[in-house]
Amino acid sequence: MTNMTLSGTDLARGYYTDVVAPLLDSRWPGLPHAAGRLGSGSDVLGLDDEMSRDHDFGLRLTLLVAADVVEPVRAHLADHLPPEYRGHPTRFATTWDPLPAPQVDVSTAEHFVFSRLGVEAGDLAIADWLSLTGQAVLEVTAGEVFADSAGALRRLRDTLAWYPDDLWRYVLAADWARIGQELPFVGRTAVRGDDTGSRLIAARIANAIMRLGFLLERRWPPYPKWLGTRFSALPRAGAAAPALDRALTADSWQEREGFLAEALTMMHELQRDVGLPTADPAVSPFYDRPFLGLGTVSQELLASVTDERVRALPSGVGAIEQWSDNVDVLTSPTRRRAAVAAVLASG
Repeated sequence: MTNMTLSGTDLARGYYTDVVAPLLDSRWPGLPHAAGRLGSGSDVLGLDDEMSRDHDFGLRLTLLVAADVVEPVRAHLADHLPPEYRGHPTRFATTWDPLPAPQVDVSTAEHFVFSRLGVEAGDLAIADWLSLTGQAVLEVTAGEVFADSAGALRRLRDTLAWYPDDLWRYVLAADWARIGQELPFVGRTAVRGDDTGSRLIAARIANAIMRLGFLLERRWPPYPKWLGTRFSALPRAGAAAPALDRALTADSWQEREGFLAEALTMMHELQRDVGLPTADPAVSPFYDRPFLGLGTVSQELLASVTDERVRALPSGVGAIEQWSDNVDVLTSPTRRRAAVAAVLASG
C-alpha cells in the first residue's frame, strides 16, 4: 500500500487474531462464528491508500454469530476491548455515528446480508437479483475472511457468486440494447454542432461498455469511484481500456465513434469466447446515415433465454444499475427493491 504500513485488511486481520478472537474464546470457547473485513470501505476491495484514512478508517471488523449470542458478544466486547491496538483506537466515530464506539459489527450472517442487499440470501427471486447492485454484493463477497468455523459465510458467498444463467443473458442484453440506442448519436449530435453532447453520449456508452466487461467476466462491478480501476484489471475485458480512454479524449466525433466501435468489437469477441450468442458484425452502418449502430446481439441473447419467467421480463430494462444512477436509490436496499417492483409491475 502506498505510504501505509498496514492496509485496512491487514489491520483488521491483526485486530481479530490478537484481540477479538481471544476475547471470544475466553468467554465462549469454540464458539462457531465468522469474521472478516466486510461491508463498506475501500479496504474491503483492497483499494485503500493513504487518503482512505481521512474518514471511517480504523479497527473495523464484521463478526457473525448465532442470533442468541449477538447481544452478549456485543456487550462482552464493549466491556473488554482495550483502548487501542497498534496505535489505533478501538472506539471511534464514523460518518454514520458521531459518538465513539467499537466498530466491530456483531450480527447474524442472515441479518448482515439483508442489511446490505435488502433480500434474504437463500433462494433469490428474479426481482431480488435485479435489485442488487454490484457494490452491495461486493460488500458481502469481496472482503477477506479471517474465520468461518461453521461455513455460513462461505455458503452465502456461494449463493451470491453470480446471476442464474438466463438472468445473466437478460442483463447482458439490456446493456447491448442501451448502447445500440445511443451509439448513432455520437455522430448525429456532432454534425449539428453539439460536440459537448457527442462527448457526453460517448461517455455514457463507455460506461455501459465497462459494465458489459464486468458482466462478461462474471464479476460484480464496484461503485463508480472504483469502476475504472477494477475494469482495467479485468483479465480479458480490461484490454479495452485504452480504446475507451482514446474515445473519451478524441477531438473528432469520427475518432470517438471509431474507438467505441473498437471496444465494442472486443466485448463481442469476448462474448463469443465465453459461449454466449453473438451477431456478426457487432458494429455496422446505421441505415444509410454516416454513423455506426449495433447489430442484433441483444436480440440474440434474449432469444437464447429458456426460463419463461425471464422471457416475460421487459426487454431492455435489466437490473437497477442499468437504469438508475441515483446514489440515494442505489445505496438503499429498500428503495432498490421498491423501484424494481414498480418497474416490473408496469410491464
